[in-house]
Amino acid sequence: MLFEGGFSFSNFLVDILAVFVFIVWFWLIIAVIGDLVRRHDIHGLGKSLWVIALIVFPYLGVFAYMITQSSGMAERNISNAQHARDELRRIIGFSVADELEKLDRLKKAGTISDVEFVQLRSKLVA
Repeated sequence: MLFEGGFSFSNFLVDILAVFVFIVWFWLIIAVIGDLVRRHDIHGLGKSLWVIALIVFPYLGVFAYMITQSSGMAERNISNAQHARDELRRIIGFSVADELEKLDRLKKAGTISDVEFVQLRSKLVA
């Protein structure tokens, strides 16, 4: 037990902090492994070395991966999100006419200004 004296408010706060740190650490490991598995620019040996580093030196491995690959992780996340959005639009259907009608209703209701209407309309038409 970290503190003597049984259950107290300070023990409770330390327990909550420990649970929070554990959840954040677990999330970091999942994020790093998930990014590593989805990468297409690193193949067998490179992925194997990263996995070995994550198993043998978990803290050092995660922090090294986050420091050296952080910009690539962000770009891959943005690319995956864009791909998922485009795929959803392709499957469900995306009608420019419907979107223009929605924009027209927003303009008439006064929710968006004329400048915003023109900007959004140009994005849809382009």
